Amino acid sequence: MPGQAEKAATFRALHEAPESFVIANAWDGGSARMLAAIGFKAIATSSGASAGVLGRRDGMVTREEALAHCRLIVDATDLPVSADLEKGFGDSPGAAAETIRLAAGIGLVGASIEDATGYPDQPLFPPDAARARIAAAVQAARSLDFPFTLTARTENYLHGNPDLSDTIARLQAFEAAGADVLMAPGLPDLDAVRAVCAALSKPVNFMAGIKGRSFTVAALAQAGVKRISLATSLYRAAMTGLLSAAKEVAEHGTFGYLDTALATPDLNRFMTG
Repeated sequence: MPGQAEKAATFRALHEAPESFVIANAWDGGSARMLAAIGFKAIATSSGASAGVLGRRDGMVTREEALAHCRLIVDATDLPVSADLEKGFGDSPGAAAETIRLAAGIGLVGASIEDATGYPDQPLFPPDAARARIAAAVQAARSLDFPFTLTARTENYLHGNPDLSDTIARLQAFEAAGADVLMAPGLPDLDAVRAVCAALSKPVNFMAGIKGRSFTVAALAQAGVKRISLATSLYRAAMTGLLSAAKEVAEHGTFGYLDTALATPDLNRFMTG
């Protein structure tokens, strides 16, 4: 198994290569192994999916629980893993920095920090505070002895502020603070994606997974996107299959889902002994 420094270098190289790439979001060790076997080159976690596997909603997981979940995924695959670490599990710049240090300590080679507060009365950190938090996370990442890839996210379009100019301004501030990758989930169309990519010099991550606002890999690459993440979409697809199969049994007493389900030997081929 490659070491953390080697994984980190591999992950950084993906962002420096000429082509775009998809980073697939896993929610447990088994899904991570399946995604690796299919051919994805890197794995991400999803805060929403990690909460879901605990029977909770997004944002209802502690830092300790989130990092334990990340560790399971890191240990299940040889691929680089980058984590969705929400706002860094605290409001202060110091909290974001400490979360990055702890993330590196459990084998992650990248992570995202966002500007959503989690508070309904003030859903986004003010721009200066948001920048300071990213700057602290960057400083923590740079203190490591390997190239930890820090992604900075602005949550404008997910939290009631669909302002493209402000979104770009926030991302430019994060870039100036040293973030390696920039991200604005929920961009409404390819014109907005192109505008964001044109305004930045660092790689841009587009979050697919929102119906009607998820574009093809080819179209996103042409718009200037370097990395495409899948958020909770694969987890939701898996849970959709579970719900459909379980409802068939509960409501009809039939087992038609077995006709398309993976057989146990086929599933086991993805797993370790």
